[in-house]
Amino acid sequence: MVVTAEMRTACPKHMEYGPCGGVEFDGSCEVGEFRCVFLETPTVRWHGIAPNPESPAGTSAADVAVHRLGDAHEFAVAPQPGAAAMRALMATRPIVIADFPGRSVDRGSLRDCAQALAGRVDATLAGDSGRSRVQFSPSYRAQLIQAEGLTAWSGVNCRDRNRVALEGELAGLADVGVGGVHCVTGDHTSTGDRPDALPVFDIDSTQLAALARQAGHLVSVGESPATPPVDRRAERLREKALAGADICFINHAGGVEPVRRFIAAAHEQGIAPGFIPCVPMVVDRGSASLLRSFTTLVLPEGFLERILDAADPYQAGLDAVTELCEGLLALEGVAGVNLSGGAAPGAEVAFADAMGVVAERLGLGTHR
Repeated sequence: MVVTAEMRTACPKHMEYGPCGGVEFDGSCEVGEFRCVFLETPTVRWHGIAPNPESPAGTSAADVAVHRLGDAHEFAVAPQPGAAAMRALMATRPIVIADFPGRSVDRGSLRDCAQALAGRVDATLAGDSGRSRVQFSPSYRAQLIQAEGLTAWSGVNCRDRNRVALEGELAGLADVGVGGVHCVTGDHTSTGDRPDALPVFDIDSTQLAALARQAGHLVSVGESPATPPVDRRAERLREKALAGADICFINHAGGVEPVRRFIAAAHEQGIAPGFIPCVPMVVDRGSASLLRSFTTLVLPEGFLERILDAADPYQAGLDAVTELCEGLLALEGVAGVNLSGGAAPGAEVAFADAMGVVAERLGLGTHR
């Protein structure tokens, strides 16, 4: 299957390897009231991207794909030091990654949240703020976080930068030595607080994963098992793995059993990336409200009610999140958990501390 120019034009994100994770449950596009153009077409097969000629590795995406099919434990591109350290850690035990709750362009908030998480979780997933399209650049944000002794797993989106700018960020992140790079196509500008900004979408998450692999990163991507086309989500993940993805963050899918089924479906596709399920982090009404803003959110039945209706929602939240983490960590193929969500305004540090408490309860983090 080759995406035509007409299909790319019809997709608001101009994707080559669609669909994205923002397809609504009825099959409509997150941007407008029309059906996603990728739902009625076969999964687009990975057919490569021209290599970055300035990459120190000098390795083409095709070389990476062949190598991925050959031996997942050897690498055509030498990992940068932060990626090598994270690979070594993940070879010994599951990891705990916490979403980063710091305010988007507030250096003090980033510092305080990083200090609250350092030494308690293995890394922080630092991507887009849930409330603001204007962000510190990924490499600068990562540098601030890692200066506080916390490993950054940096999110990079295709919405705000063209390919050349993205290659520059990937080079900067390699120089900082981040633990991982999470490659996403990104939300459209029309869905955020800056609809006045023009979206870029020069490439998409699958192509970005290949470029990140060329730059020596440990590469993660997301997949949404509960989002149409449900029966082809594992097939789409296969193409991301062939492009260079090592890790799949499984978006909120409804609990342990849906995650187990998705991992099994991926294995049937002949791929075995490390799987890191997203665990909804809720300790109060503010964090519940932010979580509800996530696209196509699916939570375990009764999860929010159990927490918010409790006499002590904070303790009930810690208990529910810990219990779900333990169930997910028991699944074959799970390489760790992602404490996913965000804080009410002004509660960022307290929310970071709560994630640290969960990590300590699990007994997996760097505090051991």
